[in-house]
Amino acid sequence: MNTHTSFENLEVGYDIPALPGMAEADIQTPCLILDLDALERNIKKMGDYAAAHGMRHRVHGKMHKSVDVAKLQESLGGACGVCCQKVSEAEVFARGGIRDVLVSNQVRDPQKIDRLARIPLLGARAICCVDDLSNIADLSAAATRHGTVIECLVEIDCGAGRCGVTTTPEVVALARAIDAAEGLKFAGIQAYQGAMQHLDHYEDRKAKIAVAVAMVKDAVDTLAAEGIACDIVGGGGTGSYYFESTSGVYNELQCGSYAFMDADYGRILDENGNRIDRGEWENALFILTSVMSHAKADKAIVDAGLKAQSVDSGLPVIYGRDDVEYVKCSDEHGVVADPKGVLAINEKLRLVPGHCDPTCNVHDWYVGVRGGKVEVVWPISARGKAY
Repeated sequence: MNTHTSFENLEVGYDIPALPGMAEADIQTPCLILDLDALERNIKKMGDYAAAHGMRHRVHGKMHKSVDVAKLQESLGGACGVCCQKVSEAEVFARGGIRDVLVSNQVRDPQKIDRLARIPLLGARAICCVDDLSNIADLSAAATRHGTVIECLVEIDCGAGRCGVTTTPEVVALARAIDAAEGLKFAGIQAYQGAMQHLDHYEDRKAKIAVAVAMVKDAVDTLAAEGIACDIVGGGGTGSYYFESTSGVYNELQCGSYAFMDADYGRILDENGNRIDRGEWENALFILTSVMSHAKADKAIVDAGLKAQSVDSGLPVIYGRDDVEYVKCSDEHGVVADPKGVLAINEKLRLVPGHCDPTCNVHDWYVGVRGGKVEVVWPISARGKAY
């Protein structure tokens, strides 16, 4: 169901790639389509897994940037809320009815801090990450000014080498300062190991997360000994959630890509040496593209080029076919090797993007299909919200 969109006066091919009820064959390309059956199976599977392991799942909204997808993850997958990376993203989710929002990042700019402090006025729990004592006074002043509460997670750098502190004494000092600050509440620990998510081999990922678990456990145990409880100990991604969920330390997962899947994640291997897109998760997100030229006998040109996707993690893969291959792209063209000349003009192909997150961010709409028909069209609500 389209919960946020009126299609009145929207013209297919100009404003929007399709409308509910249309045949899949009539969707305008290039655009993003969602296989709703696969999407729902992915969401339910992760939700069931989290519940079976006594974990909360705070889905990563930066991946899809969609209120509609987040609400499906809540209703079908039991998600407790969302995490995102920017205050503007958080505002989109809060304004759209998501009631528990974590900015899993530092917020330092005064205007951004002020906006963060106003999110509870929209009816949502507002949480952010802290890794610097000097940030606490600014967060406190803004929350006090607006009469709200900002909850704070101390971020631990457990291997990604980006944000976060690296020692337990630093964690304790930050937790104490947060608890002492007016308008703030210490809510726990953020410990996402992003650097290992795409390591191909299961044992390599396991070794990296073991280091993270040891760091987090030491911090949580030390805080507990001082009477400081952690409501949230969050982390875990599509490439590691099974480690965090059996660690005995983490209590929230933050998986994102599992719902859509992309070519880069699909290549990593599970504990049995199988690709995770061959059984663990299904491809649910595709760039739908059309053949617009076949002037050269051995290659077809499609309408999905650089402006329809991100290729930071490699070129897209043509779904369900091994007779043709996407081999090159420029701004508005994609080159498909077609050695046997099997593709026809206007034939549509489903591309699995190399990296779903930045690919989704260059589109305005998801077209949800089921049984050859367009069932829903969802706006990419937080598209471009990078502030």
